[in-house]
Amino acid sequence: MNPSVPKSSAQPPSLQLFRGPLPVTARQPCALAIGNFDGVHLGHQTILRHLCQEAAARGLVPTVMTFEPHPRAFFARKHRRPELSPTRLTGLRDQVDAFAQTGIERLVIERFNEKLAELPAETFIRKLLIEQMQVKWLLVGDDFRFGAHRGGDITLLRRMAPELGYEVQAMSSITDPHGQRISSSAIRHALASGQLALATQLLGRPYSISGHVAHGRKLGRSLGFPTLNLRVPHQRPALSGIFTVWVHGLAEHPLPGVASLGVRPTIEANGRAILEVHVLDYHGDAYGKLVRVEFLEKSRDELKFTDLDSLQRAIANDIVLARRFFASLPPGARPPAISATDRI
Repeated sequence: MNPSVPKSSAQPPSLQLFRGPLPVTARQPCALAIGNFDGVHLGHQTILRHLCQEAAARGLVPTVMTFEPHPRAFFARKHRRPELSPTRLTGLRDQVDAFAQTGIERLVIERFNEKLAELPAETFIRKLLIEQMQVKWLLVGDDFRFGAHRGGDITLLRRMAPELGYEVQAMSSITDPHGQRISSSAIRHALASGQLALATQLLGRPYSISGHVAHGRKLGRSLGFPTLNLRVPHQRPALSGIFTVWVHGLAEHPLPGVASLGVRPTIEANGRAILEVHVLDYHGDAYGKLVRVEFLEKSRDELKFTDLDSLQRAIANDIVLARRFFASLPPGARPPAISATDRI
């Protein structure tokens, strides 16, 4: 359905979201960046701010085109190689917010399917970029490949630019002050290995996941530790384990908590990932509320316990460690007051 705009009131009003081909009535000349932009990290933010500057100088709409599912995930499923599908850093809600913070005005999500994968490279340029998107200024990675059998590249884009009336610029990798390349892959590795401080440095913000609080099995409550249950946007989250967290959206200030992100091997067998958060000393009704869980420190890996008593003792110990963490913070270390819809 076009256009498709999120129904959540949390969507920044300055950003329009379109799924699939743009309707004719929405087409207007744009400056476009193409990529997956998973995480919208510091490198992406630098690139997107440059895009917005070039768009403003030319009177164009700053636009991003991305793909869903991730092309690597599509081919992993096609070839029945799930291990080749990348873990995901951000869900749509968090990604939309991060794009809006850079000044992007339009996000176009193209469905990556067999038809798009087999589209000839020149057709991709003529039909998708020029006819549909009306691209006048294009920004892509210097290793960008597109079209059937990955036949299109920056050389083809530059060769066709004079004929079709657009400019093209290749974006190079962005590095941090230490010369390390800032990439989604580096952030995935940092999160998977529990290096949350490094992930924060590369993202330019603490890693977080947002979502609406849903009803669960109430097992945490029966164990004495009631939890907020959030659906994980992608079933291959970039991190798993037990974490100390801030929870935004339940009160004027973020609240301290302990989060479990994983497949709950002690009580489940279906392998579906879920985010559960026990908010310390919180007794309100959170069902249906939109919250953001900010990950601060990893306590341990997810474990399969022999019985619920062992699980209960482990959770109690996780809470003790979290309280020690928060008690050790210097005065004023709590993030500033923020509403649930300011960031998500």
